[in-house]
Amino acid sequence: MDIRIRRSVPRKGAPDVAGSVRAGVIGLVATAAGLGAGEVAAAFTRPEAAPIVVVANRFIAGTPEWLKQFAIGQFGTSDKDALRIGIYAVIAALAVAVGLRAVERLRNGLIGVALFTLVGALCALTTSAHRPSDVVPTLVAGTATAAAVWFLVRRLASERGGVDARSVGPGTGPSGVEPSGVDPSGPDRRTVLIVVGPVAAAAAGLAWGGRSLQHRRFDAARSRHRVVLPAPVEPEPAALPARADLGRSPVPFVTRNEDFYRIDTAYVVPQIEAESWQLRITGAVERPLTLTFADLLRRPLVERWITLVCVSNEVGGYLTGTALWRGARLAPLLREAGIRPGADQLVCRSKDGMTIGTPVAAVMDGRDALLAVGMNGVPLPLAHGFPVRMVVPGLYGYVSACKWITEIEVTTFAAYDAYWVRNGWLAQGPIQLGSRIDTPAGGRRVRTGDTVTVAGVAWHQHVGVARVEVRVDDGPWMGADLGTVPSSDTWRQWTVPWRVVERGAHTVTVRAVSADGGVQDTAIRRPLPGAASGLHRITVTAT
Repeated sequence: MDIRIRRSVPRKGAPDVAGSVRAGVIGLVATAAGLGAGEVAAAFTRPEAAPIVVVANRFIAGTPEWLKQFAIGQFGTSDKDALRIGIYAVIAALAVAVGLRAVERLRNGLIGVALFTLVGALCALTTSAHRPSDVVPTLVAGTATAAAVWFLVRRLASERGGVDARSVGPGTGPSGVEPSGVDPSGPDRRTVLIVVGPVAAAAAGLAWGGRSLQHRRFDAARSRHRVVLPAPVEPEPAALPARADLGRSPVPFVTRNEDFYRIDTAYVVPQIEAESWQLRITGAVERPLTLTFADLLRRPLVERWITLVCVSNEVGGYLTGTALWRGARLAPLLREAGIRPGADQLVCRSKDGMTIGTPVAAVMDGRDALLAVGMNGVPLPLAHGFPVRMVVPGLYGYVSACKWITEIEVTTFAAYDAYWVRNGWLAQGPIQLGSRIDTPAGGRRVRTGDTVTVAGVAWHQHVGVARVEVRVDDGPWMGADLGTVPSSDTWRQWTVPWRVVERGAHTVTVRAVSADGGVQDTAIRRPLPGAASGLHRITVTAT
């Protein structure tokens, strides 16, 4: 028996808006119930297996690199929020389509649900670091969605004579005309609300309950709160050097943890309890090592101010930040393991399946390459790699800053391409000399006769910035007043007073000179395959 909901009878040629709305509501509510059931199932597998998450992770993995860069350029650190909105919009559209098909013919709607479930299952089984059990929440979600569609269509079809007389067999009138007494308008709004309301409430309850249960079972925040970081054997001074922060820019020298940029491919933050964390050092080593979090904390810890920069940062972009990192030096660990001759790459693996390829030479040349456990005086925030991440000054994050790290394989660049290299980026990424104007903001209006403070930051980690210069229009380059720095591994604030003497639009340009005499590259290049280059310019109008 094939069930259909009897739509209202519109005027000839007029769309059946009310019937379509009812059908769309059925699809949306049924899909919500299925996703809620999937969240509950994920609480018994792992949060990364939730249906929305596996689809999102598969989308991220399959997205062309140019599109990722476009998303980062448009949305910055809100790129995952934009992806989340997009995924829910697509799911809503598909849910409405399922509802429309199910109302016309129940079997077709169920086939649609089965197809979407199959796609979700394939996503679950092909994402990075997947497990066979990851498919379970998607199968549960598909089954629950199909059950909800079946229930809602049958229940509403039976209300107020809404069963299609041509579909139920006996009792059908001649030529498919409905028997007398059957209301062709189908269920009214009140009936729809009575039938759909409980299912919608159940969907909300499942979603809330599933997420709550996931947090109780997998949330690493409680573990983080229990962590007490040992005092560093080499602490940084209690205060920054005098004049490190010149106080003339809206961007402070130290980036707060909550303001620090986050660019990675993890749709949800991996949850790792410190008590269960382990790091394996494997590959081309004489003595493979396995460390627990307690082992790492027993090693000598140091504190260092280090500025990180994302290779996706556009000229003048804000994907950079400075923090006080506390951790154990990585080089002594690698010496204990015994790196074999010829090995030149560390393949660092994250809990979420990410691979980061780091040059061995950059870790072993004496710089403070850290297995970091603290950030600005507290244990690492979950979103920034708790319980342990790598920090290597002088390298872009895509070749050094592995968050949620669980393994370091010693190998060669010839033998293995890490994730970003497979996606078209250069295998090795030393940070390039750069500078940025933070104030005044581009497009701002200033008054003729005023003295305007032009200020910003410049960086060339592990090399240092020796000079910053600013030019207005085609005028001479003016030397900037530079802030002090704790080391060459941080950015450097600078400021220049500009006396505005002419009305009209003015272009303000900045460039930096590094401690080794290099001048900032003026060639304009976008990120990919390497870092962006060019001088940062803003336009202000004098009135």
